[in-house]
Amino acid sequence: MAAITAAMVGELRARTDAPMMECKKALTEADGDMERAEEILRVKLGSKASKAASRVTAEGVIATYVTGNVGAMVEVNCETDFVTKNDDFLAFANALAKAVAEANPADVAALGDVKVGDKSAEETRTELIGRIGENMSIRRFARFETTGKLASYLHGSRIGVIVDFDGAEEQVGKDVAMHIAAMKPVSLAASDVPADLIAKERSVAEQKAAESGKPADIVTKMVEGSVQKYLKEVSLLNQPFVKNDKQTVEQMLKETKTAVKSFKMFVVGEGIEKKQDDFAAEVAAQVAAAKQA
Repeated sequence: MAAITAAMVGELRARTDAPMMECKKALTEADGDMERAEEILRVKLGSKASKAASRVTAEGVIATYVTGNVGAMVEVNCETDFVTKNDDFLAFANALAKAVAEANPADVAALGDVKVGDKSAEETRTELIGRIGENMSIRRFARFETTGKLASYLHGSRIGVIVDFDGAEEQVGKDVAMHIAAMKPVSLAASDVPADLIAKERSVAEQKAAESGKPADIVTKMVEGSVQKYLKEVSLLNQPFVKNDKQTVEQMLKETKTAVKSFKMFVVGEGIEKKQDDFAAEVAAQVAAAKQA
């Protein structure tokens, strides 16, 4: 039996928002397997235990740059929200987005060598660290070059979207970009949803259905129904359009003679985990408070 530490309990709590005792029970049942424990909690607690994507922890900004049929989006991270308001930091992020569009670097490392003003991106980053006194990093970027049109949308500076589309109305592209920022689809169509996400959703659905006690044929239908519902919820074309939920995005696009070819969305800090020290300290503080009581 694997030892269940306070740090492990804290990490699972951050992923799921589930009560600490439930997290400990799930980890014990899963013999310390974090992914399995998260799955157990989703089965037991439902949607409350599936908030990892919204629990982004790293600070930073998203910047976009579009000119003609070329565009780019970049995520630059820092340590505190305070720095995300710094003019020099924001200017650096915007300059990086433009540099990605114009220089087309192969990866983040290559972007470090690209000129941003009269210095390389890496030299500028290093100077900013020294001047601001806080670490920062270029996490990722996406670049588009299309025969169609590009639309971009920034929700504040924490969510960025670029959409590659064909159509006469520029506003439709902007509306789709705003929709994506709001509804966060993982793919364009249901057939494009990554297999690992489908497998995870199917596993959860199977466990929930098995607990219903219904006959096997009914359980099979319940599982398939849950998976199909999930595919519609996370694929852009099948989602109800945010500006008119009486029609899907696909129906809206057909009505406006528009075709979305691809899109990319960045959410600041998405997938970056918090330092475990914070959770361990939180658990220890709660235990100490309980003893005093």
